[in-house]
Amino acid sequence: MNIKTDWQRASLTEKASIKDAIENLVASSLQIILIIDSNNVLLGVVNDGDIRRGVLRGLSLEDSIKDVINRDPLVVDKNASTESVLHLMNVNVFHAIPIVDKNRHVLGLHLLNEMIMPKKHNNQMIIMAGGKGTRLLPKTKDCPKPLLPVNGKPMLEHIILGAKEEGFHRFVLAVYYLGDMIKDYFGNGDLWDIEIEYLNEEMPLGTAGAISLLEERPKLPVIVTNADIISDISYSGLLEYHNNHKDSCATMGIRLYETQHPFGVVKTEGAEIIGFEEKPIMRTYVNAGVYVLEPKALDFLEKNQYCDMPSLFNRLQEEKLRTIVYPIHESWNDIGRIEEYTNANN
Repeated sequence: MNIKTDWQRASLTEKASIKDAIENLVASSLQIILIIDSNNVLLGVVNDGDIRRGVLRGLSLEDSIKDVINRDPLVVDKNASTESVLHLMNVNVFHAIPIVDKNRHVLGLHLLNEMIMPKKHNNQMIIMAGGKGTRLLPKTKDCPKPLLPVNGKPMLEHIILGAKEEGFHRFVLAVYYLGDMIKDYFGNGDLWDIEIEYLNEEMPLGTAGAISLLEERPKLPVIVTNADIISDISYSGLLEYHNNHKDSCATMGIRLYETQHPFGVVKTEGAEIIGFEEKPIMRTYVNAGVYVLEPKALDFLEKNQYCDMPSLFNRLQEEKLRTIVYPIHESWNDIGRIEEYTNANN
């Protein structure tokens, strides 16, 4: 957790006046003042509400800040988790919480707007947007599947905006069928304050083959996703999971899929019946269409040659490179058929 906020600019001593406090709040924009002694020991805090209540009690701007100090403020130590600090902020409706050591020396300041601001990721996100969407005909006759609206917005835009909210800003769109329409809509990404580049497939190259068209080998792991996956998956969580497995060359998002057998199942042993199971539910994991690839994984793609993602994973395994899975428990919709498209819009 980052505790390097410049808290000193939001600090005053007990000698300050209420006027000094107001000027400090305006200058720092941190919505809190830390009242400290000469050894940086926290004596209390003052916020805008404390000052307003003091003024309502009849205090003037020239009066001492001592009369409005909250001397028992909520504080945390440097080892407090992000989740616990955010919980304290939400429960108490605080925008800032001081960080102190066991002797109440100030170490830093947690700010709500900094904690909820996503970390900026320089990893490229490659989105496979070249498919013809034949199962969605006639809707895809004159419109590429990634531009089909879901609740008033193209499904591809949902993916991009979701990733942007998590700090991703470098996108690469692989296009083929009606690709010019996708380019016309998204352009270079300026309207969304992101960067968008394109991989132009001259023929369908599969869910991995288009990555071979990258002009430069990435220096960081890349996230790859199909353009027809509408999900609440955390792309930053997926990337963090991959990075935590240091020796992994590729990570595949997987999703639990349940189907119910239409018939009662007879269990046998030789000629003997040993049991029955009425219409059992079968549970299997399926490929969720979201991946993280190390740069070296791209060496196993041949430029402009068809390759789907499972084939790439097989190649990596044949070379004794580690591949792992990332179970997706969030909502997930593969919009490949009319029924699924209709459900997504509902």
